[in-house]
Amino acid sequence: MANFRDIIGQVQVKNHLQNAIRQNSISHAYIICGESGTGKRTISDAAAQTIQCQNRIDGIDSCEVCKSCMQAKSHNHPDIKYIIHEKASISVDNIREQLNNDITIKPYSSEYKIYIIPDAGKMTEQAQNALLKTIEEPPEYAIIILITDNIAALLPTIQSRCVTLNLKPLDNSEIANYLTSYFKLEPERAKIAAGFCQGNMGKAIRFASSEDFQEMKYQVLNLLKSIDNMNVTDIVNTIKIFAQNKNNINDYLDLMLLWYRDVLMFKVTKDNNILLYQGEYNAISKQASTRGYEDIEKIIKAIDKAKIRLNANVNFDVAMELMVLAFKD
Repeated sequence: MANFRDIIGQVQVKNHLQNAIRQNSISHAYIICGESGTGKRTISDAAAQTIQCQNRIDGIDSCEVCKSCMQAKSHNHPDIKYIIHEKASISVDNIREQLNNDITIKPYSSEYKIYIIPDAGKMTEQAQNALLKTIEEPPEYAIIILITDNIAALLPTIQSRCVTLNLKPLDNSEIANYLTSYFKLEPERAKIAAGFCQGNMGKAIRFASSEDFQEMKYQVLNLLKSIDNMNVTDIVNTIKIFAQNKNNINDYLDLMLLWYRDVLMFKVTKDNNILLYQGEYNAISKQASTRGYEDIEKIIKAIDKAKIRLNANVNFDVAMELMVLAFKD
């Protein structure tokens, strides 16, 4: 997919780019910023393909069928360049060889020559300074698009010379509708994936279609439905089993957060229809009736705090034990 009409959400960013294309007022440099999975690369590809399209639809979207579009979709367009790197960072040589030296050559077949830098935050300071010289005095035909999930990693001088477009989390309903329409997921599974991924479409697609995710959810539900009958040691040991691959522990904690938010929402509304875990109505309603508002809110805060501690490299066992104590107090 590399057209604007198939991109879900991100209306402000799409409108900005499409208006610029329609009015022929495209900036020479953009920063497209958002967390991994929000569609930065897709929007960058859509912009590049549409700018180069020979037969735009309504002047604002690519036709998908002209020679330029076909080349763009196959990543074989002579005037759309992607800056690649083999090491952990993007070096000054990468920028000089693939961008600075190439940009002086006029477009091969298009009005513009477009350079896309994925992982732009990985540029070294020397690479950014080399790019800065080009951004300050680019050829009229040049467009540079920097993609990053960490704008703070870019020099202020780079940021000040680019138009910054920030991608925002999508509404859960947008994500759930997309998953049910295009992936044919049952509504409950789509709602859980949407809630779990907190507005991140890429993450929702990845987890909704993952059997690992379904196993993760099954493990969490088994724990939370029986948690009131378990002691602190049993709970901690169970979570340790979950986290044998600790890279997934934040995903487990996110699923726990969704559970207790369901418990809290049901306690407030008594409405089963708003639950993400609708199939667990009995267990959720029971916990809502036996726990007070302060207890539930304390658990939610404890899970959030555990995530913060783990991200700060606090000892795993300590972080989990402190969290579980809030479950049992």
